[in-house]
Amino acid sequence: MPRHAHPTIAHAAIALESGRITATALVEEALARAAEGEGPRVFTALHAKAAREQALAMDALRQAGRAPSRFAGIPITVKDLFDEAGQVTHAGSVARDGAKPATAPAPVIERLNRQGFIVIGRTNMTEFAFSGLGVNPHYGTPSSPWDRKTGRLPGGSSSGAGVAAADGMGFGGLGTDTGGSCRIPAALNGVVGFKPTARRVPITGVLPLSPSLDSVGPLARSVGCCQVLDAIIAGAETPPALPEVNLSGLRFGVLNNIVEEGIDGEVARAYARTLARLEAAGVKLEDVTLPELDRMPQINAKGGLTASEAYAWHRHLIASDGPRYDPRILKRIARGEHMSAAEYLDVVQARAEVIAATAPRTAPYDAVICPTVPLIPPAIAEVTEETEYNRINLLLLRNTTIANFLDRCAISLPCHLPGDAPVGLMLMGEAMGDARLLAISAAVEALLEA
Repeated sequence: MPRHAHPTIAHAAIALESGRITATALVEEALARAAEGEGPRVFTALHAKAAREQALAMDALRQAGRAPSRFAGIPITVKDLFDEAGQVTHAGSVARDGAKPATAPAPVIERLNRQGFIVIGRTNMTEFAFSGLGVNPHYGTPSSPWDRKTGRLPGGSSSGAGVAAADGMGFGGLGTDTGGSCRIPAALNGVVGFKPTARRVPITGVLPLSPSLDSVGPLARSVGCCQVLDAIIAGAETPPALPEVNLSGLRFGVLNNIVEEGIDGEVARAYARTLARLEAAGVKLEDVTLPELDRMPQINAKGGLTASEAYAWHRHLIASDGPRYDPRILKRIARGEHMSAAEYLDVVQARAEVIAATAPRTAPYDAVICPTVPLIPPAIAEVTEETEYNRINLLLLRNTTIANFLDRCAISLPCHLPGDAPVGLMLMGEAMGDARLLAISAAVEALLEA
């Protein structure tokens, strides 16, 4: 699977500025890709007419020297979780078919619109974002670009965003990440997925899963693409340049409890090769154990923040349209019904204790690293039976949930060889250390692609 088989946002911006390409041409190419192959399963709604009209407008503005930004006319996607004016926010579900269309865009969508990015459509997702597999019985399940003959899981919940980025249906997309929903699809589709420190990016106008954990982040083909999108949705009018980082002398903590259990052989080989390359580049690798993470299963045993907060939002919709939910998703949400207020507050307190205890352990490191997920993309057919659905879902979410629980920023980079099964390397930074993590990740990306 070659990296950067499609151009990046930076390439597109330069081509637009120089007049070598038009917004209309970029949008037509993205729409053509969206109409073939996995496209019908990647999108829950395609904005073809509106996207073409916006492209013509951006081309006219650029010709007049009035383009709103250097990114004006670049096509992107948004997960079916974000409010867009005039669109129903289905969240990958048919239970919201009767919902009223949004009257205004989510702030993050408005920020992208103001820069002139063109949203070509709404990407498919796990229903209501409550699974790491990417399976959707209502809209179909798009498959990972690797081994399409078999049909393999795209990862969730931002499944369509991951496949769209990999297949060139736009230059990247917005996803959300409550327990890994940007990074898991990134790992299984061979692209980059970034989860910011949650408080940096507003979640207003985004249908919630768990507001305590929800983060809005990009999936795209490079760290640079993710950095541009992240800066804009976080409120920057002009995204800053990525500073160059010399890897030699950096200290990475190699997380060694929990994250390597049950690791697939191909993931283990790609990870070991990546660690060797980092070491050869002068990165100081030190094993680090975070014993507090061993508390997480017990803390979340009754459903944790996710089930309780999801149930609070869903309880009225379940009462009226519960039979229309995917029963596997409904079962997860329903766990929150039985958590008492005292038990919820216990989880909040325990999370605060774990965050406080792990902070000094990770402070000496420039990043903490581990495999994004322990598996290569499982076959979609493997998860038809509920026991395997649950087992594989827990495995895919296990490593990524750590960053959400610790309130950190984290990123998944492809670390496999071209042609091999996709494997992700996760780098976790400190809370609000997003700019530093992105700069380090760009240097790691360059090393792995050299």
